Amino acid sequence: MMREFRRIGWGMGLALLTLVLVGCGSKTLNRAPVEDRPLRQGAPTAPTPTVIAPVNQPPGFENAGKPGYYTVKPGDTLLRISLEHGQSMQEVVRWNQLENPNRIEVGQVLRVVPPVSSEVVVKPVTKPQVVATPASAPQAAASESATPASAPASAASKPVLAEDDINWIWPANGTILAGFDDVKNKGVDIGGKAGEPVLAAADGRVVYVGAGLRGYGNLIILKHNNVYLTAYAHNQTLLVKEDQSVLKGQKIAEMGSSDADRVKLHFEVRRQGKPVDPTKYLPAR
Repeated sequence: MMREFRRIGWGMGLALLTLVLVGCGSKTLNRAPVEDRPLRQGAPTAPTPTVIAPVNQPPGFENAGKPGYYTVKPGDTLLRISLEHGQSMQEVVRWNQLENPNRIEVGQVLRVVPPVSSEVVVKPVTKPQVVATPASAPQAAASESATPASAPASAASKPVLAEDDINWIWPANGTILAGFDDVKNKGVDIGGKAGEPVLAAADGRVVYVGAGLRGYGNLIILKHNNVYLTAYAHNQTLLVKEDQSVLKGQKIAEMGSSDADRVKLHFEVRRQGKPVDPTKYLPAR
């Protein structure tokens, strides 16, 4: 090539070399064309991700917000929940089929009112039968007709006590140290000496005995009917057992100072779970 450059001259040689290089660079490559083809109908598509709801929901979450149910909050205990809704802890355990009453979790929804049966029993209505009585036995007919008529009369004469018709007595004889306050004191504090008797304020059934409620010490709770509970706190000695029936005036405990700053009886009356002023129910001194 050097000989050719000398023969034709350097200028012409450079021009020829440039044409050769341009020709090589302009060569086209045969590449496969790219097409955007529409997706055929029925062709498989990419799977859509499925959103799965969390399965670890607290027990009873489907009843949240419904009347008669309570959602557990931080710091709650089953005993406090039962007391604040006017129920015994045993009943709340049974209604919710709890295996361990000491294990409830935040967000759990509990039934706090008795379940209502949906079954309705319909009794057939029977027409009274008319029996012809011979004229010769008027006295027998009169005695037979008087017998069924006297039964409803005796049933109607039986007195029916209202839920609020309870004859209360004072549970202790000491002076009142602190009166009822809806925020600071949910009952009355009655003074006395250690070992003095604590009496049941009315007939009832023992639904709790123990020291599981903070601030109450050795505690007894009585259920008197479907409306009223009474609580007796800070006792020195507890003399009754759960599910035991007690009579008004019966000694159920001895006064003490458990979880308190002095010897006293803290006494509460709860109407449908809500604390009420006991002095409005107890007789005047």
